[in-house]
Amino acid sequence: MPAARESLLDAAFTALAQRPWSAVRMVDVAATAGVSRQTLYNEFGSKEGLARALVRREADGYLAGAEHALAVQGDVRTRLTAAAEWIVSAAGDNALIRAMLTGCWSERLPSPTLSAVPSSSAVPAQRRADGPLPSPGDLMAAVRDRAVAVLGGPGAAARADLADLARSCELTVRLALSCVAAPPPGRDGVADLLRCALPRQNGQ
Repeated sequence: MPAARESLLDAAFTALAQRPWSAVRMVDVAATAGVSRQTLYNEFGSKEGLARALVRREADGYLAGAEHALAVQGDVRTRLTAAAEWIVSAAGDNALIRAMLTGCWSERLPSPTLSAVPSSSAVPAQRRADGPLPSPGDLMAAVRDRAVAVLGGPGAAARADLADLARSCELTVRLALSCVAAPPPGRDGVADLLRCALPRQNGQ
């Protein structure tokens, strides 16, 4: 039941904003979502399963947001800057995304193992959540590769320029992640860095 699953994940995310994960109770998550505790266990199997599903959903949302940012109108530098600003903003607004990007999981957060765990779930979404979860390097590579695919598609850079484009995409993501770990002063932090760095990468 996808609607119930999303409601439960929303309830768990809200609860996590209010208290440490260790204090989040399954019965309260179910009550907030308006479903039975049995429905919650049917969907996720356990609190660990719920944590894995929550991390997987936030990772998917992060990647979708980065791809959406890359779709803005403008040249390569403008679009990469939009993606970098999305990365920094998403990490600032969402403690789970920040932990996934940096690998630093505070005691307030769930900290599921990134490797796959045995799964007997009949729910396809849960079987996926029980599979490997993305590491910081996985997420960096995923955004870089999506940026190359979007910006290097038909009508974009010539194939001979794809290596330079890939370097620009990786530089963008790594600069954004550095701003997540150590925010620069000023309102336009990552944009300012990219204005200096990207012209040397793609000739713009």
